[in-house]
Amino acid sequence: MATVSTPKMTAEEFFAWANRPENADRRFELVNGEVEETPPPKKGHGLLNWLIIRLLTDYVTRRGSGFLLTNDTGIVVERDPDTLRGADVMLFLRQPRPEDLQPRYVEDVPDLIVEVLSENDRPSQITRRVGQYLRHGVPLVWVIDPDDHTLTAYQLGEIPQVFDEQDQLTGNGVLPDFSCRVADLFTLPGQSPPAAAP
Repeated sequence: MATVSTPKMTAEEFFAWANRPENADRRFELVNGEVEETPPPKKGHGLLNWLIIRLLTDYVTRRGSGFLLTNDTGIVVERDPDTLRGADVMLFLRQPRPEDLQPRYVEDVPDLIVEVLSENDRPSQITRRVGQYLRHGVPLVWVIDPDDHTLTAYQLGEIPQVFDEQDQLTGNGVLPDFSCRVADLFTLPGQSPPAAAP
């Protein structure tokens, strides 16, 4: 990520700045009031996000309530100075409201945030981002490593749990009745997930 030379901004000022015509088709985050440009995700990252979204869409459909935000939707995680992150996937267990369709950033708290690691993510960046989500009140954060086919689940005050493809994933007390194999997060339609270990 490259810092862009601008004065420090609030999330509201950043919204206006990022939507200027000269910034079209560029991706930014706001970190402690400073603008950082982020490279667009690559194809594998997008495909993995789709697999995750598909599983979570099935989950909220079965529940009969809830919704997802995708496509690096901006969420304000800190104020004064403001930090705005673009999360890969956010899941809310509540029903969407008309005001959710307004063109603004998320300020309420999702029940789950999912981040998929990219090749240019550094461990310190991910640790900082996860910490910001947890301090904002997000009860569950999943970080998915596409190289190792692992998922790390973070909850405030808890030791992170690492799951591999053989493990059964639950909602960690946050997502009622959620369950899938970690392998399902990496399995393309028409493919069989790896056999479970004996």
